[in-house]
Amino acid sequence: MSVIDWIILITVLTTIICYGVYKSRTTKNLEGYFLSNRSMPWYLILLSIMGTQASAITYLTGPGQAYTDGMRFVQYYFGLPFAMIVIAYCFVPVYSRLKVYTAYEFLEHRFDVKTRTFTSFLFLLSRGLSTGVSIYAPSLILSSLMGWNIYLTNVIMGGVLIIYTISGGARAVAYTQTLQMIIVFISLFLIGYIAVSYLPAGMGFREAIKEAGSMGKMNVITTGVNEHGFNWKDKYNIWSGLIGGFFLALSYFGTDHSQVGRYLTARNIKESQRGLLMNGLVKVPMQFFILLIGILIFSFYLYQKAPVFFDKAKALSAANAGYADSLKITELKYDAAFSQGNRTEANIQRQEYKNIIKRALPGDDANDTNFIFLRFVKDNLPIGLIGLLFAVIFLSAWGSIAAALNSLAACTMVDFHQKFFLKKTSAYDDYKTSQWYSFGWGIFCIFIAMFAHNIGNSLIEAVNILGSLFYGVILGVFLVAFWVKRVKSNAVFWAAIFSEFAIIFIYRQDVISFLWLNAIGALFVVGISILLQEILFIDKKLTFDNNKNLPIT
Repeated sequence: MSVIDWIILITVLTTIICYGVYKSRTTKNLEGYFLSNRSMPWYLILLSIMGTQASAITYLTGPGQAYTDGMRFVQYYFGLPFAMIVIAYCFVPVYSRLKVYTAYEFLEHRFDVKTRTFTSFLFLLSRGLSTGVSIYAPSLILSSLMGWNIYLTNVIMGGVLIIYTISGGARAVAYTQTLQMIIVFISLFLIGYIAVSYLPAGMGFREAIKEAGSMGKMNVITTGVNEHGFNWKDKYNIWSGLIGGFFLALSYFGTDHSQVGRYLTARNIKESQRGLLMNGLVKVPMQFFILLIGILIFSFYLYQKAPVFFDKAKALSAANAGYADSLKITELKYDAAFSQGNRTEANIQRQEYKNIIKRALPGDDANDTNFIFLRFVKDNLPIGLIGLLFAVIFLSAWGSIAAALNSLAACTMVDFHQKFFLKKTSAYDDYKTSQWYSFGWGIFCIFIAMFAHNIGNSLIEAVNILGSLFYGVILGVFLVAFWVKRVKSNAVFWAAIFSEFAIIFIYRQDVISFLWLNAIGALFVVGISILLQEILFIDKKLTFDNNKNLPIT
């Protein structure tokens, strides 16, 4: 990057950090650290919810996902607006009435301690793993910019995030996410405009979309049906999006404390509901636009030669492993095919390049999807905008990861520490202990980030797969708690354990798309808990015969 880009990057990041520290002044207790004294208005709730969900992964790999697979990923969000309605009018009133610190406190009111603890544990596991992957995303940028080792970069990025989270708490997260989202929207529109301006003369936005559509990239609505019927392994279609996406969004926004903790900070129920409902309105168009940038990049590379492989660091590693000549020959063939307008041959050589990398780096799948957007930005954006865009990606990472670490610390403190260890401590001691839990989870997430460099899928897909392994089961427990009153604690507890093992087994069999796991997991818990309650855990109410002093069943 140029000196100007570095100045812009450092200035924006420093400004946001200072702003967050200034706004983070609050009472030093759990109410202040985790819930900002329940004082946030609806528009801050909205931006905080969006900022928590839209991590660096969204901006970094969303366009790459569209570049390789088209627009059909947007169907993943189709169930979200409906989930927001259910959460706003069914979940929020209960949480607000009970004045809970975490969503899982409600489960103890409804069931018992073990059900609350197990469900909170599932959240901690799933969110801890996902946050580790999220730390890797901004590390990817820093590693690419500086040429640093990715493991060292994970430690640096994770360390900055730990300090950022510990110092601020929920209030700093909310306010910095607000400013972050404003900068994000401005930057995305600028990048979209520039991508169109780089197209050949006489070719505008409409023509670019039309040409990409002729090559199958504008597949916004797909049915998942082929000549053999409905393909349950098809990842993104209208039905998996509406049904599987609905259950996923219902669990993520309704039971995942990284999101529940955002709207528990609201000053009242109405503010929480407005923030959630507005999120349902704006999230799908926002994600559509992020994916559309990937389509514009695809159209751009139809006329400008794309790199034969977008991940320069991995290509260099393969070359250093003794395959430099093979890679160079394949790249020359790729260049020749592009010059001749032979797209088919160019794609063949690109695949051969990947195959060579696989041979050079055993166990590596040579997936460069996560680097498409990053490479486009570095190679083509004007001076100044590169620094601003990287600042946006860093900010989105900090906002979402800080919210996640804050929620992980909250659940550990409230659902485990106060419940099983030290129950009677001062408010200030609880506050300081919570900061240490934030630190501990930060270390855990850095450790997970060390294994994300060869994750295989695009990062945005990988995070959603991780969530889908747990979200359905967590949601099932809450659905039983809300609407199946005759089911008691033992039945739902064992149903949740069985369902979690079943979901992991189904996923490993690779017989169905991961989005469906959310619906299957939730329905498994509901169905099995009802069955267990009726067969094994029938609660017999005993009364006594006053004359004989014997129980009457």
